[in-house]
Amino acid sequence: MARQTGLRLRHSGLFLSLAMACSGSLHGQTTGIKSQIPDAPQVSLIAFAPQNAGPLQEGLNHSSPVQPDSGTPGSLPRLTLADAEQMAIKNNPLVSVSRLLALAQHQVVRETRAAELPTGMASITAEDAENASRISAGSLTASRLFEHAGAGGGFTQLITDFGKTSNLVASSKLQEKAQNANALATVEDIVLVADQAFFNALQAQALLKVADQNVNTRQTTETQVNELTKNKLKSTLDLSFADVNLSQAKLLQLDARNNVDSTMAALDAVLGHDRQVTYELVEESAPLSGPPADANHLLQLALQQRPDLQSLNYSQQAAVKYSRAERDQMLPSISAAGTAGSVPIRPAQYYLDNWWGGIGVNINIPIFNGFLYSAQAKEASIRAQAVSEQTRDLRDRIVRDVRTAWLASNTAYQRVAVTAELLKEANLALQLAQTRYQLGLSSIVELSQAQFQQTDAAIGNTNAQYEYRLALAAINYQIGATP
Repeated sequence: MARQTGLRLRHSGLFLSLAMACSGSLHGQTTGIKSQIPDAPQVSLIAFAPQNAGPLQEGLNHSSPVQPDSGTPGSLPRLTLADAEQMAIKNNPLVSVSRLLALAQHQVVRETRAAELPTGMASITAEDAENASRISAGSLTASRLFEHAGAGGGFTQLITDFGKTSNLVASSKLQEKAQNANALATVEDIVLVADQAFFNALQAQALLKVADQNVNTRQTTETQVNELTKNKLKSTLDLSFADVNLSQAKLLQLDARNNVDSTMAALDAVLGHDRQVTYELVEESAPLSGPPADANHLLQLALQQRPDLQSLNYSQQAAVKYSRAERDQMLPSISAAGTAGSVPIRPAQYYLDNWWGGIGVNINIPIFNGFLYSAQAKEASIRAQAVSEQTRDLRDRIVRDVRTAWLASNTAYQRVAVTAELLKEANLALQLAQTRYQLGLSSIVELSQAQFQQTDAAIGNTNAQYEYRLALAAINYQIGATP
């Protein structure tokens, strides 16, 4: 025990002598080396905070929010996640395309339903001819020609075609519902992409802050080791390690800056900007809640709410209606027709009255057309079966994707807690390594390893937090949550 105490005293005396020897070389200060090597980068723990957090943990939890690296904070336009989603829905051209297609499909319904409504027309005719002459060539009719002028009108009305037109109208309406569901699915796709771009940009800015702090720490370490080397208190090997660590930190910083610019460009594209716009991203301050506890409930919601599944269901029903309409082509159709008019200018000897009129019923019975109708009905039936199988395949994929997203969210949530604890331990290990190196109890290798582990833990903790947010966004997308 006495030997160990003496060893500590000798190391303490060595450290004090070292401080006195370097008092004239560090920035002209006369107080000596009193400050320790600064701590490695610290990041904010957004979603996880231990109950018994110490001073180091409290400092991490209350660190300043991440700001963009370009522009003056406060001068940039602020952008929240909800704002990004609404802006993407409003400006993204894919959303406009899907909505325009839905409007076009509504006009198809009106076009199909026109066959059920009466058709009317008006005509005015004036003729100069050889009275009582007949058409004798170029036509099968033998109408008499008279000099006259008249006006009249006619109409036709479908009475029944035994379900053909009604099935076509029903098929068109179902296709309109399917197109509306497709438009909603496009909106949800854009919302998911906007969420991913927003969180990726936030993650890149947080990682840039880690990289900046890492460079500052390594620069401070390199400066101190350089001064110690000049005073023959450390070897050039220590200085070489410090220089290598500083260069690696600068490379990490360059990659982080490039990632910030890239993610911001991706966010601008999703928001529908054709130019570069840098935002001050506003992060939610509320702590993250855990993932849903029951995957079966998520599956029920997904099968009820997913707009792409609803679209396929409507398309399958529309295909069934269309196949019935094609089959009904082989049935008769009954329609009524009428006409009426007046001939104010006419040869009196050939016209008893100056008006005409008539009404009748027409029945068309298809007999044979080269098996065209039967082939069309069979084709439509087969296509309806194909759409039904596509719907079943999508249901299976939705079940798989929901379970996969739920499992990923649980794993991501656990990683947030584990990486937070790892960061806490890495911070403690770095403090101990710094103390041991300053007392001469360890080499620069141990300090470098502790700095690397702390930086890696900070990066891992930042990634875990935003990966969990992305996992929650994926769950919302998989269950068809309306934005």
